[in-house]
Amino acid sequence: MRDFVTATAVEPLKTTGGLERFTAELHAQWGVDTKLHGGYLLAILGRAVGRVAGDAHPHLSASSAAFLRAPVPGPAEVRVETLRVGRTTAQYRARLIQDDQPMVEALITQERLEDADPWWTSMSPVELPEPQDCFLAPTNPPGAGFPVPLMDVVEEHVDPGVLGFAFGRPSRRGLVAGWQRLADGSDWDPLSLLVALDMLPAATFDLELPGWAPTIQFTAYIRCLPAPGPVRVRMQATQVTTDRVDELVHIWDGKDRLVAHATQLAAIPRTEPRKTTA
Repeated sequence: MRDFVTATAVEPLKTTGGLERFTAELHAQWGVDTKLHGGYLLAILGRAVGRVAGDAHPHLSASSAAFLRAPVPGPAEVRVETLRVGRTTAQYRARLIQDDQPMVEALITQERLEDADPWWTSMSPVELPEPQDCFLAPTNPPGAGFPVPLMDVVEEHVDPGVLGFAFGRPSRRGLVAGWQRLADGSDWDPLSLLVALDMLPAATFDLELPGWAPTIQFTAYIRCLPAPGPVRVRMQATQVTTDRVDELVHIWDGKDRLVAHATQLAAIPRTEPRKTTA
């Protein structure tokens, strides 16, 4: 098993044309079926950006990524361009390159996050049974039709109350929720939370739309340093068109703080418009 730090490691190359360059090794275990996980790929970009930002702005706090092509396990290159360095924040552009083709491109903001409670929030943590009373997601989830090697490195305990879709009884709320922890026992951090934000089964499963939902665009915000221990995650579909779905994801830590949230646009199998009657 490749732990998260090892799986996202980058090594510097010679700077070229004002771009900081790094090598990375993409690991198949951090994937869904034969495709590498989007949050994992974004975390590799964040790892390289963190090397450039240094101690002045040590934590990724915001990112917006476009997934252009699907990379394969093996060597890749990360190129980082510094856009602006300020007193409290710094902005960068990062690109994942494989076979001389851009695979993922992201705008990333770095700053120094705190382990602090919010001054104000409108979000209450999702209510879940204890992890031992939830369903431990397997590497070969029922109804998915494909393996998820990622489940060997991230333990996901899904709320049994939202698992009706696995037994042919979806609630049609477009909602999934559960607990997550890194399988090697490591605590979550701003980079690994990018994986947690894209881990749950697609909310479209609960809408009778099974199958892989590849991410097209993904925007994430990390709001504070998470407390040690598992996190609670809630994913809600907001709108489905004929072949696209919008999803919102929120994550709370053991102190009931909203530590991260994201929105993504994903592709789904083409659906037929619902017929209406007069």
